[in-house]
Formats: sequence, structure tokens, C-alpha cells
Amino acid sequence: MIDAFLEMMSAERGAAENTLASYRLDLEDADAFMRASRGGGLRGASAADISAYLKSMDASGFAASSQARRLSALRQYFRFLHAENLRGDDPTGVIASPKKARPLPKVLSEEQVSRLLDRAAEEAADPAASPKVHATAVRNRALLELLYASGLRVSELVSLPVSVAWRDEPFFTVVGKGAKERMAPMTETAREAVAAHLALRDRDPRADDCAWLFPAENHETHLARQVFARELKALGARCGITAVKLSPHVLRHAFASHLLQNGADLRVVQQLLGHADISTTQIYTHVLEERLHRLVTERHPLAKA
Repeated sequence: MIDAFLEMMSAERGAAENTLASYRLDLEDADAFMRASRGGGLRGASAADISAYLKSMDASGFAASSQARRLSALRQYFRFLHAENLRGDDPTGVIASPKKARPLPKVLSEEQVSRLLDRAAEEAADPAASPKVHATAVRNRALLELLYASGLRVSELVSLPVSVAWRDEPFFTVVGKGAKERMAPMTETAREAVAAHLALRDRDPRADDCAWLFPAENHETHLARQVFARELKALGARCGITAVKLSPHVLRHAFASHLLQNGADLRVVQQLLGHADISTTQIYTHVLEERLHRLVTERHPLAKA
């Protein structure tokens, strides 16, 4: 029934491919555990079986966040079975979610992001670079400028349609998780970087039939997010930022944190990031706390006494 569940998640809830792949891995792992421990598959598991599965994950060193994610997938699966009258109960209903600490996101400083952007611009303007290296540098600069300007998820960024580059407007529409549309900002610098990339992209005859703004080498699909992540880490290393501190998602965090540091409203940041729930965005409140503390210490009359 795992395949049937995933078909429902795709057809009725518009789950993204990455989400479906994660659900499959989680459910198949739980199914393998059930078959090994109780001789039957996941479909007939009891609450005790599921508790035993989570305890085995804990004993194997899985973080509470990983356990909670697996339990979330199991809850969705058993609710589906119950809704389809394939089970008369939901064995996950009596199981509490593992408590997990919510770590602060890794965030680059504004100075570090400026270094990244400046280095990307320098490499894109290098007159000594070969045509292929030049095209890659121009593409990477466009990706970086667009990511920091918009706060897109990396999967959203690399799969942007080429039509985004045809619009001379400060915002464009992006389709995010659950096929939900939202508006994303486009700065003038990002627009110029994207236009420079588009000019080189369109020199390849294969680009005529390619729907993606950032095509893969074969022009049959879009650039893989892993390719951009690798290029970004290499760029960071060339300007003194270690690889462990840098990823496309870290730049998304930087986008949100820097907006808040400069006075943006949390609700606005929620909309720009495409978070369905404000509680997801509240992980950035540490930035607001720092700003409020600075505001009090610098502006309150008693603070100067």
C-alpha cells in the first residue's frame, strides 16, 4: 500500500518529488523493520511495533528530528489506510512525537555574502577565461544573485522556467511546495546577472527547445541542485568561506535573517520564504531578539545613563 499512499499524496496533495522520495524511503525502512522483527509488513503494525521501531532508531543514534520525521510519515500513511477503510484504527495516534531541539540556522554575515557576490562578479567578468569557464561563471553569478535576492529553495531556483528572465519586473511568480504559487523579489542586480546568463545560454541552438532558465549540460532537463551546491562551495572556498558553512540553503537563511536585521516584518518574510506556518519562520526570531536588544541599548534614554 506504500505505492497507493504515494499516488494519493501526489494526486490529491500535490506533494513534490523530493517529498515523495523521502516518504518512500522512510516507509520502506519501517516496513523492512516490521518484517524482520514481527514477520509481517508495515500495513498490519501495532502501536507497540511502531514504538519498537522508534526505539531502535534511538538506539542506533538517530537524532530526535529524524525519528519525528519518520513518525510523521507513518502518521500520514496510517491515516490514509484508515480513510480507505483498510484499517479500523490508527496505531500512531497514541504515540508521542520525540522531543527535538530546534537548532538555529547557519547564517552568513552580510560581509560574507558581499564577498561571495563580489567574487562571483569578478569571475564572470574575467577576460582570460575560456568560453566554457566564462559561461559557467556567468551562470553561477546569476544563480547566486537570484538566490540571495529571492530566498528561493534550491529546487525552486534550478527549475525556474526561462520565462522568468523575460519579465522586466521587480517580482516573479514561483511554484513552491504543494504546487503553491507565491511572489519572489528580483533585484536590479539579479536581473542584470540573469540577463547576462540568458544571452550566453541562448547562443546554444539546443536552448531553443529548452524550457529551463538554467539547463543541464544536455539541455534535456534543468541544472541539478547538487551541481550548483558544489559550485557554490568551490566559490566560497576561493573567497575564504569554508565548505561546511556554505550551501544554497544557508543563503536562503541569510536572505531571511538579513531582511529581519534590517527591519522586515516576520509575516512578510514568511510569505517570501513560502512557509505555510508562521512557526516555521519563527526560527529566525533570534535575529529579532538581537535587533530589539540593540534598539534598547542604543535608543533607550536610561541605557545611556
